[in-house]
Amino acid sequence: MKTTIPQIQRIDHLGIAVRSIEAALPYYERALGLKCEHFEDVPSQKVRTAFLPVGEVHLELLEPTADDSPIAKFLDDRGEGIHHIAFATGDIGGQLEQARDAGTRLIHEFPIEGAGDKLVAFLHPKSTFGVLTEFCQPKAH
Repeated sequence: MKTTIPQIQRIDHLGIAVRSIEAALPYYERALGLKCEHFEDVPSQKVRTAFLPVGEVHLELLEPTADDSPIAKFLDDRGEGIHHIAFATGDIGGQLEQARDAGTRLIHEFPIEGAGDKLVAFLHPKSTFGVLTEFCQPKAH
C-alpha cells in the first residue's frame, strides 16, 4: 500500500489541435506576441508539435503527421481547438495508480515517450468529465 499520495505539481501545458502549425503559428506569434520555443516530431503519437511558453505553462500546438494519428481523428471529429490539459508530476506511475484506483479509465496503463523529453500518459475523457487529461514527467537520465 502506498504511504504517500502523488501530487500534481502544476499545469505543464495545454494541447491545441491544429491542421497546420505553419498556418496557426502567426496567430500566436503576431496577435498574441508569443514566441515558439521549439518544434518536435513525436513519432509515437504521429504528431508534430510547437511549444510556446506563457509564463510557466506552455501551449503545445499539435499537427497530425499521419491520417491515422489521434490528432487527425480529433480534428475530423471536433475541428481545431483545445485538445488536452497536461499536469506535471514527479510520480507518473503513482498518478496513474491513483487515477485507476479512483475508477478513472486510463488510455495508457504505462507511460509512453512524449514531446519535450518527457514520459506521458493519458486518462480517457469519458471518465474525466469530457477533459482529455495528461500526466507528464521528465525522463530520468
